[in-house]
Amino acid sequence: MTQCSCGSKQDYSVCCEPAHTGAVPAKTAEALMRSRYSAYVEKQIAYLGETLHPDHCEDWSEEETKRWADNSEWLALDIVSTQAGSEDDTTGIVEFKASFQDKNGRKQHHEISQFQKIDAKWYYVDGTTPKPTTIRNTTNKVGRNQPCPCGSGKKYKKCCG
Repeated sequence: MTQCSCGSKQDYSVCCEPAHTGAVPAKTAEALMRSRYSAYVEKQIAYLGETLHPDHCEDWSEEETKRWADNSEWLALDIVSTQAGSEDDTTGIVEFKASFQDKNGRKQHHEISQFQKIDAKWYYVDGTTPKPTTIRNTTNKVGRNQPCPCGSGKKYKKCCG
């Protein structure tokens, strides 16, 4: 028994393998996201093509996807958030981070994915990279002649400034 790589803490044979073999389709958008991630790990490349939305299959390359899966060591999947995508919904959004390592080092793929259910089957539609958030410093700036905030007793300009 092998734990599923999707992070569900379930055995692969009861978690993502039934979706990969076609025995049981993914019931939610998140379940499809998890099964697609584990398809990269388990080299179930055909499954990735089968779960693409029919309108978005033209630009998908099985060969390139296989090359990415083969040349990467898949480390972890982190589901950041989900919106809708339950068994009763027809659309859903899943934000995730997939960590992997390739010849250039450790990387993270961060995506907000769109899913759609057609005839009781979930499909991956498209994904976007989240925009970085701007961090604003809300504290007052230390003046050059003020005491240094490090606590040295010196003026900021003579210490950490």
